[in-house]
Amino acid sequence: MDEEPSSYERVAYKNDSVYHYMKICLIFGNERKPLSAEQFKQLIISGLKELYGEVGAAFPFDVLTFDQCVLSAILRVYNNGLVKLWSALTLIGSCENESCAFRVTQEYIIRVQRGVSTENSWTVIRRYSDFDMLNNSLLMSGLNLPLPPKKLIGNMDREFIAERQKGLQAYLNFLTQHHILSSCELVKKFLDANSYSANYTEIALQQVSMFFRSDPKWEVVEPLKDMGWRLRKRYFLVKNKEQIKERQVLIWVDFGPDKFLCDKDLQTTMKLLPSLTHPFICPVMFASTSESSALVIRMFNDKGTLRDHICKVKPKEPFLKKYCNPKKIQGLELQQIRTYGRQILEALKFLHDKGFPYGHLHASNIVIEDNTCKLLDIENSLLGLPSYYRPYVTQFRKINTTESIDIYSFGHLLYEMTYGRPPDAVPVDQYPSVAYMSVVPVLQSILTTEACKTGMPTVSQLLQTPLFSDVQQFNSEKPQFKITSKLKEALKSSKECLEKRLQEEQRAIHQHRRLTRAKSHHGSEEEKKRRKILARKKSRLSTYENDEDISVKYNNNNSGVQQVTPPLPPPPPPSENESSPPFLHPPPVNGEGRSALLSSIQTFSKGRLKKAETNDRSCPHI
Repeated sequence: MDEEPSSYERVAYKNDSVYHYMKICLIFGNERKPLSAEQFKQLIISGLKELYGEVGAAFPFDVLTFDQCVLSAILRVYNNGLVKLWSALTLIGSCENESCAFRVTQEYIIRVQRGVSTENSWTVIRRYSDFDMLNNSLLMSGLNLPLPPKKLIGNMDREFIAERQKGLQAYLNFLTQHHILSSCELVKKFLDANSYSANYTEIALQQVSMFFRSDPKWEVVEPLKDMGWRLRKRYFLVKNKEQIKERQVLIWVDFGPDKFLCDKDLQTTMKLLPSLTHPFICPVMFASTSESSALVIRMFNDKGTLRDHICKVKPKEPFLKKYCNPKKIQGLELQQIRTYGRQILEALKFLHDKGFPYGHLHASNIVIEDNTCKLLDIENSLLGLPSYYRPYVTQFRKINTTESIDIYSFGHLLYEMTYGRPPDAVPVDQYPSVAYMSVVPVLQSILTTEACKTGMPTVSQLLQTPLFSDVQQFNSEKPQFKITSKLKEALKSSKECLEKRLQEEQRAIHQHRRLTRAKSHHGSEEEKKRRKILARKKSRLSTYENDEDISVKYNNNNSGVQQVTPPLPPPPPPSENESSPPFLHPPPVNGEGRSALLSSIQTFSKGRLKKAETNDRSCPHI
């Protein structure tokens, strides 16, 4: 299934400052000796011992992988010992009395990750020569690719290797951040050879041959190599034997990850496509599906697509050569922008009203015939293919329906028609000056940061803008596309599943961004400094509170010893004639009361006591 262009998070394996990785291969002059990994390691140690003695032989390195068939291994060694190991390997000339030699090559381990999940990652081992071969294949793009230069002498020097590693990381970053380069087959195979090992041209030819056997009136004129950006999509120039002068383009494409229609409904919908008539949609001559792929035939346009017209290139040239770095780009005139924009919006409105998902609008999916724009590839969403702008769309959670994707894509298209090139980055808040500034308000309603955060306008709202509202259309062809109610429900369900998958991916990316920002903030120098200050304040406060607790505990213990006294006996019940004694306040328990009590005891004198009269009733009555 086709992966979206920028679905990789590519990180060149950054070696720790301690370690370095290298690949070595043992070559025998005559008969190859069978060696185990341990014997292989001991052979290297013997070379170190011979050159540096026992101390040199103790130099640590690990054999990470060992291929016994070709006697090659990947070593992990300390960076500060590279020269030492290199010198030892060049001196080893025999193994078990057989002449041999080590061939040392520099290996780079690349960690590749698809999406935001670290579980979906793998490592790829590449040599500099692999990078160089990839770079030569990409030169047709016309871009100035930042591949580090070759070096024949001193290429095992530690500083040079570290510098080259940084350069290769920058090179990978450039490839994978470029919208077109990241989606091309060469880069995908370089980073994920296992997933893209199939020969899709041969598979397409087999499928096309089977189709021709069932319908022999068609004949292949020539394959159109690398015409599009999709890896699992192939183009062939064909002709109808009954109409020899006309040329058609046959498109074979594998199903994508967003295919949610059942096979029966998909086949029914594809057979309905030739019946779709609209002045601004390119007609389909034939459409069919198999178990895992689809085949569509349309008329071939010699003038190419709208992007071919803007970039001044020939339609049959490879996609990379045409669009990566075109030399003669030219934007359209204002009247053309208004006319083409109105026509494209009318086609989108027709599809939206029919409940037919599109989501694949871009300049290479539009042809121009007699000053009329016509949409291509309206079947893409049915087949589950990811949008050309999906890497952008997944960054904005408000662009979560096929209709909003169409509007967002229209913003990219309008920018390209105006300035002759796609925007360098999105969102776009600053627009270059242009002779006709009436286009800018429409662009601002779609491509600015505010628009991407709050949501896209509708097709009807764009049609009512001054740029398109008064554009007159003169076309007598009546739009027509009959879909049964049952099929409409199937399309609606498929559309909802497609949008749900998009929203789940947007949510995962949003959560990953929040987590990354939090980690970045937590690890920043400013945040570390703030946490240190808070920790010091907390430590001082804790020490102060501990001192307070100790002081209070000490005072409580002292007061407890002084206040413990035996309980007083209850007073005798008063007589009926005796008046109630005055209410006595309990003695104070604070320090001041205790001091007064002690002072009173020390200054006690019997002479100060008042004489009391008593009524003794203890004697017996006779």
